[in-house]
Amino acid sequence: MAFSENLQFLRAREGLTQEQLAERLEVSRQSVSKWEGGQSFPEMDTILRLCDMFRVSMDTLLRGDARAEALSDTAGYDRFMSRFALQISLSIGAIILAVALCALLEGLGVQELVFGALLIAVVAVSVTVMVASGIQYDNFCKRHPVIPDFYTVEEREAFHDRFVWYIAGSIGAIILAVALCALAFVFLPEREPHETLVGAGLLLVVAASVTTMVWAGITEDKYKIEKYNRTNQRALYPTEGEKRRDDRIERACGVIMVLTAAAYVTMGMTMDLWKTAWWVFPVGLILCGVVHVAFGPREED
Repeated sequence: MAFSENLQFLRAREGLTQEQLAERLEVSRQSVSKWEGGQSFPEMDTILRLCDMFRVSMDTLLRGDARAEALSDTAGYDRFMSRFALQISLSIGAIILAVALCALLEGLGVQELVFGALLIAVVAVSVTVMVASGIQYDNFCKRHPVIPDFYTVEEREAFHDRFVWYIAGSIGAIILAVALCALAFVFLPEREPHETLVGAGLLLVVAASVTTMVWAGITEDKYKIEKYNRTNQRALYPTEGEKRRDDRIERACGVIMVLTAAAYVTMGMTMDLWKTAWWVFPVGLILCGVVHVAFGPREED
């Protein structure tokens, strides 16, 4: 398709008339008409504004087939994001699952050295996968800063309906597990190894529920291609204010994680809580998330 045909398709897809497009670009309606008729060509800065407005690359606008790209995933975005969601959710779930298995092995009388080594191995592998996945995600965003919105309304609504049940079901499973753990001690004596085994069962449910919630959250975000494009545009062309904000967020999260590690080591050395003080790390991650939400970019930006 030529530029004129791509422009006609993109304008019609956004539901804009020639007059409305001309107003947004601050040009005359006759100029837009001539572009779509192939009688003239816009200036470079106008082409860049059209790319931003219609969320397409310059190559697609000038020489590609905007109609075909709008209906197909030429960048492999869906496949990549589905794999990314699976890698991150399974890595987080694996760490919680490893803690549950360690508690289970301890309750069964296995030597501490064995389940300690298991926990360290799982954490090492999970962190490696998460770091590698993050690097792959950044590289993908750099290669494909703009993705045509190829998802249909039906696809979005279908997953959103399931997303509500994924989140509600996971929260309900955790609440039910807590209730069952309390009920278990009606029939079991409150002493070891019963307490450890019941706690391990609770952590197994938590691991499955957290994995499901993380996967569902990332997958739900996958369908928000406009947000993906807007975020990448900010990353590629940040303002001075955005740079200062990102630096503050990065420093705050760094301080939080250093204090988290220091708290864990302090509790381990002074109170011998090496096996139970692991909870400080999820708390640190939650605080980092709060910092990002509180000081990160707003939708209206």
